[in-house]
Amino acid sequence: MFIHQRIVSAVKRVEIVSDRMSHITMRVGRCDLVLIVRAPTVNSNDDSKDNFYEELEQVFDHFPT
Repeated sequence: MFIHQRIVSAVKRVEIVSDRMSHITMRVGRCDLVLIVRAPTVNSNDDSKDNFYEELEQVFDHFPT
């Protein structure tokens, strides 16, 4: 993950959830969260996809609406 030097001062927190998911909390206008995900491909097995979306839901549940 790369963060441009011009906005690095806006970063409050970086959390790596897994090898496919991380999020950055920033102070940029109305945006408080940037979520970075790399979803499994359509050729991945169903267990892999299910695990990914369960993990994504847990991340979303962690943050206020």
